[in-house]
Amino acid sequence: MSQIENKVIVITGASSGIGEETAKLLAAKGAKLVLAARREERLHALVSEIQSKGGEAVAKATDVSRREDLEALIAFAAESFGPVDVLLNNAGIMPVAPMEMVRVDDWDRMIDVNMKGLLYGVAAVLPGMKERGSGHIINVASVAGHKVLPNFTVYCATKHAVRAISEGLRMENPDLRVTTISPGLIKTELEDSTPDAELREGVKDFYSQHAIPPSSISEAIAYAIEQPDYVDVNELVIRPTTQEL
Repeated sequence: MSQIENKVIVITGASSGIGEETAKLLAAKGAKLVLAARREERLHALVSEIQSKGGEAVAKATDVSRREDLEALIAFAAESFGPVDVLLNNAGIMPVAPMEMVRVDDWDRMIDVNMKGLLYGVAAVLPGMKERGSGHIINVASVAGHKVLPNFTVYCATKHAVRAISEGLRMENPDLRVTTISPGLIKTELEDSTPDAELREGVKDFYSQHAIPPSSISEAIAYAIEQPDYVDVNELVIRPTTQEL
């Protein structure tokens, strides 16, 4: 039996992109999936697709910026399949703009989703994992968490924070596994989240030249989960060969 088969895995941001692709791959490998996102219709469509192929999955509408939603999600997972073995903190947004535009509402949303949403997920699963003495938390950061890019400043700050949180979590909890995945340019809906039309077109043009499919990341996530319990894959950086930044 593989290290993935029968594991209860919760995925946030599962309605598209990396989350959706990872759900399909892990379902094919025998995981019991609990899928979370705000777009409930898309979640249920994904669950139906997985179940039609013999996989096990359930869905729950979740806004990761609300702590109570994450607590309810983990409780729902336990009711559906049992204790959570793996949490994939994948939900994220990337509204791009130079600092001088002072888009404070966008700054707040990125902090709420990319940082606080991740922390709320950790808070919801950590007590149970500690009680059992096992568990795996996978946090999706970004190459933007390794360097600062013009016009991406606040987004970069949130992704630097993801890496710091992951490393602290790993150091404090040697009984758990903690993995940080840092994607480069991946073909997802993230490129559409910039409100300013001119900036959004620039981002989309850059992505169209370099972005690789989300399966590039889902395969890496599966690799980290598949390792024996005594192996902790701490960090993976995955980007297109043509991406310099």
